[in-house]
Amino acid sequence: MTCQRCIVTGRVQGVSFRAATRKKALELGVNGWVRNLADGRVEVVVFESEGSNQLLEWLKEGPRLAWVTAFECAVIEEADGFTGFEVR
Repeated sequence: MTCQRCIVTGRVQGVSFRAATRKKALELGVNGWVRNLADGRVEVVVFESEGSNQLLEWLKEGPRLAWVTAFECAVIEEADGFTGFEVR
């Protein structure tokens, strides 16, 4: 299954970024997951769907308290399909 792996940089930890991303993804019907990285960035994997582009656009700003300074995505091939959206 094709999906996007995105890395979000800035003030993205300690501002409910993961919870807000999950909420937005569920609103849009997008499957995938989000997790904090040890270096302070956030990693998001988004499986392609009707709402996935909207979620990717939202990630460029994130929730109200976040401050995104960099956002990059790459298409990856994910062997396993994924249902739902989880915080890891």
